[in-house]
Amino acid sequence: MSSASSNARDEVIAAIHEEADWVDRTVYPFESRCIGLSSGAVHYIDEGPDDGGRETLLMLHGNPTWSFLYRHLVRDLRDEYRCVALDYLGFGLSERPTDFSYRPEDHADVVEEFIDELGLEDVVLVGHDWGGPIGFSYAIDHPENVGGLVVMNTWMWPVSDDKHFSRFSKLLGGRIGRELCERYDLFTRVIMPMGFADRSRFTESAREQYRAANRGDRTGTGIFPQAILGSRAWLSSLWEQRDNIADIPARIIWGMEDSAFRPAELRTFEALFEDSSTVRLYGVGHYVPEEFGSDLVPLVREFLEEV
Repeated sequence: MSSASSNARDEVIAAIHEEADWVDRTVYPFESRCIGLSSGAVHYIDEGPDDGGRETLLMLHGNPTWSFLYRHLVRDLRDEYRCVALDYLGFGLSERPTDFSYRPEDHADVVEEFIDELGLEDVVLVGHDWGGPIGFSYAIDHPENVGGLVVMNTWMWPVSDDKHFSRFSKLLGGRIGRELCERYDLFTRVIMPMGFADRSRFTESAREQYRAANRGDRTGTGIFPQAILGSRAWLSSLWEQRDNIADIPARIIWGMEDSAFRPAELRTFEALFEDSSTVRLYGVGHYVPEEFGSDLVPLVREFLEEV
């Protein structure tokens, strides 16, 4: 990297840290870190032991969330495991480069570069929503470096022929839907609260952390709904290679009141993984790590001990 590009990266990182004064460190008490990658500066947290003795958890969020989603897991598991959670470009405290596509397949390339740059080994991938296919993409290409999968309300196959998904993609990914998401923050302010089975568990203070993180350029939030259909070729490629990850141990934790990902998607994963266990969460909606909160910790810890 040239000195000019290095200086530019350092300026971006400094700006990210300066703008992070809205982060509630009482509930997100982690050191903010940044790494300059080829597509932009990525914010992440990296908590817990780094002695190679225990598994490394890499937590991948969806739309319109950021690493804040995993604060309960990080806080309660960092004494035992190395816990890493990043913000995709365009989300959270990461850079919002104007020349980045924000397509999930390109986020997956950034995640792969992130793992390589940090030298993460024996990774347990924790994926929710878009974090599923983005994480599965890495696991499919590098199954030897993935020791386990924690799967929460997600998918990894083309859904163009499923009206349940195609209607949503056309509505939110169309011109008007994208404008509402990018200009008026529709996804964070309206769609996300609708994803909770018990909205009382989505506190006003937590809502503000998601709204604050999504200020400014919201291109990333607007692209994801469009990509449900627009990234069909990439999703098809993942599904065609699913045998690469079929024998990786998996813990499936599923919010059963999710209007987006239904029992049908859950059954597809149960049929895929040869060594898996499922926890069905009744009375929990789409945003499992937020709605189930610290109660999620023992379910993940139990799986890690088995791995």
